[in-house]
Amino acid sequence: MLIAELAFILVLILINSALAMSELAVVSARPARLKAMIEQGVRGSRRALALASDPGRFLSTVQVGITLVGILAGAVSGATLGQRLSLGLESAGLDRAYADPVAFGVVVTAITYVSLIVGELVPKQIALRNPEAIACAVAPAMMFLSKVARPFVWFLDVSGRFVLSVLGQRRTSQARVTEEEIKILISEAETAGVIESEERSMIAGVMRLGDRPVSAVMTPRHEVDMIDLADDASDISKAVKHSIHSRLPVIDGNPDEVIGIVQAKDIADILIAGRKLDLRRLVTKAPVIPDTMPALDVVELLKGSAIHFGLVHDEYGHFQGVVTSSDILQAIVGTFRSEEDEEPDAVQRADGSWLISGSMPVDEFVELLGIRVPEKRPYQTVAGFVLERLKHLPSLGESFTAKGWRFEVIDLDGRRVDKVLAARQPVVRRVAERA
Repeated sequence: MLIAELAFILVLILINSALAMSELAVVSARPARLKAMIEQGVRGSRRALALASDPGRFLSTVQVGITLVGILAGAVSGATLGQRLSLGLESAGLDRAYADPVAFGVVVTAITYVSLIVGELVPKQIALRNPEAIACAVAPAMMFLSKVARPFVWFLDVSGRFVLSVLGQRRTSQARVTEEEIKILISEAETAGVIESEERSMIAGVMRLGDRPVSAVMTPRHEVDMIDLADDASDISKAVKHSIHSRLPVIDGNPDEVIGIVQAKDIADILIAGRKLDLRRLVTKAPVIPDTMPALDVVELLKGSAIHFGLVHDEYGHFQGVVTSSDILQAIVGTFRSEEDEEPDAVQRADGSWLISGSMPVDEFVELLGIRVPEKRPYQTVAGFVLERLKHLPSLGESFTAKGWRFEVIDLDGRRVDKVLAARQPVVRRVAERA
């Protein structure tokens, strides 16, 4: 008889274990993974998604089962096992006044310990290791239990919603994956060796591209080599010879009026052959892109263009720069260094400070230093960040503090901020003086 009672208690603990594991697995399961498993034909995935989509009803079902198990376990342990142990203690010579409480305490402590380990902690840890697979496995049983206990589940669900409405929680929260969570997952995947560091950098580049306007990825106007229709053949030949670009914008007197682009190869072929150069006939129209257009939209535009080259203008029609498929690629994988490039955008010095180029994109800059800037901002580079903070054109050596860092302008290229030194501010610890 004792063995049967112990077996019954063990079965109740195991049922509690299954319910606890099911509860955490379904709640922790990611809907996106469950939808993918449905497409793969995984058994139970559709029911698991149905349970996860209605957490109030599911949690009520689980709670009904756990409550019933707890009541039965308490009744059996107190009425049978406790009494048996009490009689055993009395026969061993312990006074009856002490035998009952000692027996009850020992039984409750033992069953509570086993319930915590076997019925709660272990199954929940198992559920967290693979929540989607376990949710699919237990979903049919949970669906059956919810149908059997439907009246109790309905009453508990309605009661829970009523209490939530009293507390002001009227809206059902929707699980949303944030960009920050995605970055954390990617970082964890890199640490675990699931993806390479280069892959993580490219994924981060794609995510940054989605937040950038075209003005943040274009080649700015002051770096663009242009040809004027009014130039003679010798001047055009010199411009093509000294330019590192294969395609050059063409203007007609006014630098703000770019009429198209020309292939450097076409000009070189004509000049080498000794033929007369008619630059206007070589000009190809290029799409005009507003500087506020999102970079991802520009990708689609360039994919549909035969020349993969766009002319960026501001709202007043002024020419701001050019954007090519190469600019988009560099925004994702990083800048391709040429022979003329002397150093990267950011170099860390021995003291931990950073020497940063003024042309460095601000989203890469904030990731480097671990700081935050407004999502909607009028600047796209480190130089713009400095100007926004100082509110005027800086002088050499001018500095300011922000976000726990000290920024100093250490090089100017004319009026353009060329180099900035960023050094972390020391943490000041105040020690209270004793009176």
